[in-house]
Amino acid sequence: MDLRRSVGAAAGRAAEYLLSIQRTTEHFWCAELEANATLTSEYIMLLQILGLHLTEERKTKIVNYFTKRQNSEDGSWSIAFGAEGEISTTTEAYLALTILGLDADDFVLRKAKAFILAKGGLSRVRVFTKINLALFGLLPWTAIPVLPPELILLPAQLPVSLYRFSSWARSTTVPLLVINHHRPVYKLPNETCYKMMEELWFPHTERNVPYLPPVRQVLKKNGVSWKSFVSLIDPLLRIYDKYKPSMFRKYAIQKCMEFIVDHQEQEGDSAGIIPPMVYGAIAMTLQGYSLGSKEVMGCVQAIERFSWETHGQYRIQSCVSPVWDTALSVIALLDCGWSPKDVRIEGAVRWLLNRQVLVEHGDWKIYRPKLESGGWAFEYFNSWYPDVDDTAAVVISLFKHSPDAIHSHNVHRALRWILGMRNKDGGWAAFDADNDKLFLNDLPTSDMGALCDPSTPDVVGHVLEVLGLYLELSEQYKHEETHRPLRSDAETGMRLGIQYLRDSQEIQGSWFGRWAVNYIFGTSACLCGLASVGIPMSDPMVSRAIEWVKYCQNEDGGWGEGVDTYNDKSQMGKGIESTPSQTAWALMGLLAYLPSEDMSIQSGIQWLVRNIVHPSEEPAEAFESELKIPVNTTTGGTWNERHFTGTGFPNHFYIKYHLYRHYFPMMALGRYLRSSATAKPGTTSLSDQYTSV
Repeated sequence: MDLRRSVGAAAGRAAEYLLSIQRTTEHFWCAELEANATLTSEYIMLLQILGLHLTEERKTKIVNYFTKRQNSEDGSWSIAFGAEGEISTTTEAYLALTILGLDADDFVLRKAKAFILAKGGLSRVRVFTKINLALFGLLPWTAIPVLPPELILLPAQLPVSLYRFSSWARSTTVPLLVINHHRPVYKLPNETCYKMMEELWFPHTERNVPYLPPVRQVLKKNGVSWKSFVSLIDPLLRIYDKYKPSMFRKYAIQKCMEFIVDHQEQEGDSAGIIPPMVYGAIAMTLQGYSLGSKEVMGCVQAIERFSWETHGQYRIQSCVSPVWDTALSVIALLDCGWSPKDVRIEGAVRWLLNRQVLVEHGDWKIYRPKLESGGWAFEYFNSWYPDVDDTAAVVISLFKHSPDAIHSHNVHRALRWILGMRNKDGGWAAFDADNDKLFLNDLPTSDMGALCDPSTPDVVGHVLEVLGLYLELSEQYKHEETHRPLRSDAETGMRLGIQYLRDSQEIQGSWFGRWAVNYIFGTSACLCGLASVGIPMSDPMVSRAIEWVKYCQNEDGGWGEGVDTYNDKSQMGKGIESTPSQTAWALMGLLAYLPSEDMSIQSGIQWLVRNIVHPSEEPAEAFESELKIPVNTTTGGTWNERHFTGTGFPNHFYIKYHLYRHYFPMMALGRYLRSSATAKPGTTSLSDQYTSV
């Protein structure tokens, strides 16, 4: 069997598997978003704070999860597969396990304790872990940076304002303002828990751990600068917090609570991520909301809808991805030549169209008040924070499903929303416009360096891809009034986006990947986008990128890049075994410009064909929020991937999207088939072809 026939067979198997795990009730896809142990740890802490109890069965499954994820070598928990143990993650897992009742002599906790002490003890954890420790009196609140609730009153036009924070930081910070005002101390289950946590301090260690270096030291190092200002203002804020006007504080707390309640979806979700829901529930109870109120219980129920259960383990996901997974699954099937008239694809398209965010609220409107809504969010319920990346992916899927989508009012609305979210630098960010005040990352609460949401090349690449598709498909209608103004705006956005990519390209020829690991992802997105808008291969920007992708190919024909490249550029594009998702990204970038006969493409495609496996290795059963979902399938084929190739916060938080290993390789195989023109005579789609392969 020649390579092209093998590719057709592999693509058919993969398509059959993907269709077999589609949700049967509403025709969408949503696989697990696996992250680190902190999400489940914070769920346990919240239940302890609220006085809610787990069933013994669930408690056992959670302990199983922590145990299975612990690194056997040193007793730590990591932020990604293969990464070194991380002290804050390990500390939160340790605290959760003490709440769950594990004894100090338990082998799991003994190893974890040794790791924490070897890394410097509790004094070395990050700010958010310190906040969680302070909630139980394990650290004084004076060791936490001051977060005055009056921050919410600062006008959005100022350089420092909550609306200058990224959406995820803003939605998490507001409930923390309320918590920091009250500075509560909740009880652990028993004295044994306190004793076990106390043992994680070195003897005679100062509990009031400084979170900033001394002012004199900062001034000496930085002179008159923003960093020096932060060091100077912090003690002044602490004085203000001690003597604040009570009526002013009361009004600030009121505005914080209005924000929290207004931003809570009817279903209980807030911002589509765990921290705002955990801290939101605590803030509500501190302000008098009863445990049984729909607001507090809505938070708890929303968090539990983020649960995932397999192999006798129960854990909390960082987020849920139905819109993203569905859009990319539709693209993968259509790229492979599956019939767009298949009822399962048509059902998925209808599901996506029904998820468009058309309400006229959202934090993005603060700086774009006249822009009409029209985006899509990542999750099931998140009307306040649609994002550019999801919106681009959905519109691409709609165009690939039917070119007639260019005439859709809702598609026009989505494109106008994307174009209206362009930043001043010509690029696009994920959730906000001009959210680029990077000096905010020097604030003491930003030890993850993620307080902003600036333009990034990967998002710009996806936007260029959708703009190029629209301009190509609407070319014959360019003189019609319904398309002329939108095409003009799209051409302007395209021109500025191209210039942004010229300016942001690395000297090696690659582009940074903010939302997946890392330069392979960013470079692939940019190459696909540049090809879509007609930038030729002769352009040095493109030729350098292609040369870099080829340079990074592993000897086995695949590609693999580790998470440490966010910290060490010398490793960009390399560092780990070949992975299905990253091999697919590299191939998609190359296939945007090179013929299928290219040796790098041939080797990469062979790697994907060699590594497709029978799906019998999938979990016996899986549950999302106690709802059984279709994963136990023996149909078709898939790929295995151990590494985390999704990114939450570079250097601090990574995600393993469990469908990245599947639909991206499908896209690569499908684009290879299209490039090599392998469609059988007399067949029109892979769904027809596969029946005879």
